[in-house]
Amino acid sequence: QVQLVESGGGLVQAGGSLRLSCAASGRATISYAIGWFRQAPGKEREFVSGIGWSAGTTDYADSVKGRFTISRSNAKNTVYLQMNSLKPGDTAVYYCAARLGWSPRGEYAYWGQGTQVTVSS
Repeated sequence: QVQLVESGGGLVQAGGSLRLSCAASGRATISYAIGWFRQAPGKEREFVSGIGWSAGTTDYADSVKGRFTISRSNAKNTVYLQMNSLKPGDTAVYYCAARLGWSPRGEYAYWGQGTQVTVSS
């Protein structure tokens, strides 16, 4: 069982930055790949970024490539999503999720409760 808690969301102006954190607890958390997803009102949840357990493997949605950076600290059991050059279209609830094995856009077993990101124009 893995528990995930997101933090770092908030309100920011377009062009600004936020850093989201995903704190993991439970058994063998460093063995899990972590993904970030987001869901805007009236839209389906979409993949944003993923990172493997070793941090050497990452994946990004085209819409955030070059603006967002995912990283992890296994010592702190935390995964970060640095979001720069934010746009109003990035407004959504952001969720982190955990899975065994590297398939960043596949199914995830564990989910956090989400954190709201709002980007004003």
